[in-house]
Amino acid sequence: MQNAAAVKPEREGRTIERNTPAPATLEAFRKRLAELSDRLPKRLRQCADYVAAHPDKIAISTVAELAAGAGVQPSAVIRFCKLMGFSGYSEMQRIFRDAYARRWPDYATRIENLRASGEDSPATLLAEFIDAGRASIESLAREIDAAQLGAAVEALAGASMIHIMGLGRAYPVAAYLAYAFEKMEIPTILHDKTGNLDRRHAILPGNVLLAISFAPYSAETIELAAYARERGSRVVAITDALNSPFHRLDALSLTVAEVDVGAFRALSATLTLAIALAVAVGAERRKRGESEDAVARSPEGAVENNC
Repeated sequence: MQNAAAVKPEREGRTIERNTPAPATLEAFRKRLAELSDRLPKRLRQCADYVAAHPDKIAISTVAELAAGAGVQPSAVIRFCKLMGFSGYSEMQRIFRDAYARRWPDYATRIENLRASGEDSPATLLAEFIDAGRASIESLAREIDAAQLGAAVEALAGASMIHIMGLGRAYPVAAYLAYAFEKMEIPTILHDKTGNLDRRHAILPGNVLLAISFAPYSAETIELAAYARERGSRVVAITDALNSPFHRLDALSLTVAEVDVGAFRALSATLTLAIALAVAVGAERRKRGESEDAVARSPEGAVENNC
C-alpha cells in the first residue's frame, strides 16, 4: 500500500514527500516548485507549468479557471496544492494575493481617469496596457533574484563572445540586447535564423549564450542552449519560470513575469531587465578593462611585458 504522505510520479518511480511545510512566501513557493517540477506526474506538472507561467492570474482565478488554463481537472489542482504543502487552493492562493496586492493609489487614479474616456476606446486599451506594464515592472522589482542577476552579469562580462537567441515574442528582446552590446563594442553574435543560417558552430568554450524564451518555449532556442552546454559554454536565460526547460540545462535563469491584457502580453518588465543587464555587463567589462590597464602600467606589469 502506498504511503499516504507521498506521491509516486508516473513512470519515474521516485517519491515526493508531502509533509513539507507550505511555502510562506512567493519566493519560497517558486523555489519548491523548481525542486519538484521534474519529478511530478504529467497532470501535476501541467498545474506547475501553468502556475509558474501565470503567477499574476492565480490571485484572482478560481480552482475551475486554473484547471481550465492548465488543461486538467479541478481535482488535479487540489492534489497539486496539497503536494506543495497547502491545505487547499485558498491557502495557496493567499500567498499570490499577498504578493500581487496593488497599493499604488496615485497611479490607479490616473488609470481610472484614462478608462473613463470610453469603454472601448483606444485610450481605455492604452490604460489597460499601462496598468499591466506597471504591475509587471513592480513585480520584477520585488521578485528579481539579485544574486542570480549578479552572477549573470559576471558570466556575460567574462565571455570572449556573447551569443544571443530569442525567437517569436522574445525576438525584440534579443535584438535589443545585440544592439546594446554592439554599441558598447562587446563581441556578440545574434542567432536570428535569418536566411535559415545556423551559426551554432561559432559557439566555443569560454563563450556565453544568452537565451530568451517564454512558455510555450521555442524548441530551437532550447536546442541551442543544450548545444552550448555540450560545447562547454555557459547559458544565461531570460525566461518566465524557474522550472522552464533552461532549469534542466543548469542555466543562470533570470525570471520575469508579464501581466497580460486579454491574450496579449507586452514586454515592459522584460525589456527593463534586458536594458539593466546590458548596461551592467558593459560597466563590468569597462571596470575589468581599466583594472587590466592599471596592472599593465604598474612596475610589475612593465616587467612582465618585457619578459
